[in-house]
Amino acid sequence: MTQDNPLLAEDALPAFSQIRPEHIEPAIDTLLADYRRGIDALTAPGAPHDFASVMLTQERLEQRLARAWAPVGHLHSVADSEALRKAYGPAEEKLTDHAIELGQNRELYAAVQALADAPDFAKLPRPERTLVEHALRDFRLSGVALEEPARSRYRTIGVELSKLSTEFSNAVLDATDAWHEHITDERDLAGVPESGRAVLRQYAKEQELDGYLVTLKQPSVQAVLTYADNRSLRERVYWAYQTRASEQGPNAGKFDNTARIEQIMALRHEAAQLLGFANAAEESLATKMANSTDEVLAFLRDLAVRAKPVAQQDLATLRQFASQELKLDNLESWDIAYVSEKLQQQRYALDEEQLKPYFPLPAVIDGLFALTEKLYGITLAPRDKVDLWHPDARYYDVRDADGRVFAGAYVDLYARSGKRGGAWMDVCRSRFKDTDAEGRENEQLPVTFLCCNFAPPTEGKPALLTHDEVLTLFHEFGHGLHHMLTEIALPSIGGTDGVEWDAVELPSQFMENFGWNREALDMFARHYQTGERLPEELFQRMLAARHFQAGLFLVRQLEFALFDFLLHLEYDPAQGARTLAVLEQARKEMAVLHPPAWQRFPHGFSHVFAGGYSAGYYSYLWAELLSADAFGEFEELTAKGHSAIDRATGERFRREILAVGASRPALESFVAVRGRKPEPDALLRSHGLV
Repeated sequence: MTQDNPLLAEDALPAFSQIRPEHIEPAIDTLLADYRRGIDALTAPGAPHDFASVMLTQERLEQRLARAWAPVGHLHSVADSEALRKAYGPAEEKLTDHAIELGQNRELYAAVQALADAPDFAKLPRPERTLVEHALRDFRLSGVALEEPARSRYRTIGVELSKLSTEFSNAVLDATDAWHEHITDERDLAGVPESGRAVLRQYAKEQELDGYLVTLKQPSVQAVLTYADNRSLRERVYWAYQTRASEQGPNAGKFDNTARIEQIMALRHEAAQLLGFANAAEESLATKMANSTDEVLAFLRDLAVRAKPVAQQDLATLRQFASQELKLDNLESWDIAYVSEKLQQQRYALDEEQLKPYFPLPAVIDGLFALTEKLYGITLAPRDKVDLWHPDARYYDVRDADGRVFAGAYVDLYARSGKRGGAWMDVCRSRFKDTDAEGRENEQLPVTFLCCNFAPPTEGKPALLTHDEVLTLFHEFGHGLHHMLTEIALPSIGGTDGVEWDAVELPSQFMENFGWNREALDMFARHYQTGERLPEELFQRMLAARHFQAGLFLVRQLEFALFDFLLHLEYDPAQGARTLAVLEQARKEMAVLHPPAWQRFPHGFSHVFAGGYSAGYYSYLWAELLSADAFGEFEELTAKGHSAIDRATGERFRREILAVGASRPALESFVAVRGRKPEPDALLRSHGLV
């Protein structure tokens, strides 16, 4: 079994078609045993304690484990099954336990500390010093200094949190797949454009049904809530979507995450206090740019002071329009997207259906790659005969200006059952240079997974994207560039790994700005039938509508960020998580829209309860400030009559931000690009609020 296990192969890319659930446990057990033997040898009496022996040995062991686990985690996200879950969960718990065990290994800690204390430490290259410093910080955050019973308790908490996060994510996916509504009378879908109805027909065909199938997949929810004249249908879809995995809604209690949220919050708080932090919010800042919880709260509340009056005016305008034009005197949550779309059409003569024919996905991909070549001098070319997990997936070689392949990217863009919602980038392989026993240098190239949930091609038409979806694709590709363009060959601080969490969104949000640039749009925005370029008059209407309801959008993000942060900051074991009460507190401060009492947004908030954004959702806004300010350099070129797609400026961004990973603080990298610290008003300017 071990000899034939595809997860143990040393191949450059995973053999997805060969991976079976029964391969997972034997592979992980084998690799963890090898890992422990490697650490035992590293920490044995008399073992050398230089950088190569201590740090590179750990990187080597970690990469061997990551090569096996990355495809497993990816399959869990894009091709989930009951059998895979049964194997995935226990393996993830073993990995979590191993990581904490490693972080509490005092002999290993002493070996790393000895490197930092050595007289010649200051002479090491900057990336090597940073790797040592991050390792020492992570030892402290793993409880290396704890004594029993706190030491074992911390380890138990880590394993339990890993289990709960996976269960939370599974519940959201199951609740999403569990609900649908079969529609046979097309009149019930009045208002939904043909592109939306085609998606719903496709969903019905997949279930061997006539007519249409409304589901909770994102393309379906968006089509109904934005366009359906049938208010009752909008309400049912909103009700089902906003109560997923809770004690409310059509599947009340069946996938309920209520108890998991309580347990996750209690365990996070206990773990933080074991490490000497007052709460989980304070602990989270140990790996972020923000220096204190007060600084985060001040950042959010200062934004709210500026954004909330604009949002209140946005809402007043929306209510007035709904009443006067649509005869809706009681604007409900399931009416917001629908009424907003009607108002945008009236004000700017613009709707997404006008734009979608100009954004066929194949052309958008080609344009994105062409833009990347102009900015950074790299090209992406599809490679055939790569083992993939689904026919929709593609693989691309990434070549530098000299034609050398230096990275790769898997791309999987369509929504389907068994694939979690949203859009994300994940790591398949990291850049790593190593030397074998014969002294030969080997380099592992970085490879990324890029995933979205767009509506697939239907009835002979290519997939047509909304402009928001174009921005989503640019966003995730920005994350991918951060990983693929790293020049740091130490995986723990290369690419996105190790970057302060409130700065990790900088490259992704930076790329979104090009989705509004005329020159960039001209690379791909052409009508899928006629080849006509996006008309200038239509582009100007897009620009005019760019900041439509910017206040409402910003306060919504502020609501999510404050809820997440207060939940972790103010947790009291005597009172429990108080999830809904804290949410209401955040809404009183930030929101102008208040959904029905039965809405259960937190129960599907996977970013916070099943992702890496706990006490860190504010990072999206923090990093957006950085990205808006960084893009200002490109906007300045346009203001001077030059092209914003400037190779020299792009190369500097590549060199100072994308290439360096976490080898230096994010603030230092930003200053290297802009020559100064970030300006707080940059975020407000990007939303048209200055």
